Amino acid sequence: MDAAEVKQVCLRFPGAFEDYPFGPDTAVFKVRAAGGRAKMFAMYSPSVSPVLISLKCEPALAEQLRAAHPQINGAWHMNKKHWNSVLLDEGMDDSLVRDLVEDSYDLVVASLPARDRESLAWKGLAGG
Repeated sequence: MDAAEVKQVCLRFPGAFEDYPFGPDTAVFKVRAAGGRAKMFAMYSPSVSPVLISLKCEPALAEQLRAAHPQINGAWHMNKKHWNSVLLDEGMDDSLVRDLVEDSYDLVVASLPARDRESLAWKGLAGG
């Protein structure tokens, strides 16, 4: 998966947008509900190849993923308990990456107030 594909995956979610709060070399994907403050769910450097993306993750799952995939580690400059960095090289399955991005988005949206979740028409962590 390249930078353009990562961007497309991240922007497919309701309320998702791209921002550059750290300068032009770091794309940050955030979710903003109607009237709410924006919260980050993904971050990467679009000019770096292969892409290394930071994604939020449940702590127990983060540990399991790190043990199972050499491309997944604690995210640099992030709380490693809750954030993984995922190297999108030829060894990473694109469908797993899409699932990890969706999980990150869901975790962030789940932390929003109910009115914000409703404004995004969010279906919840289990999709229902």
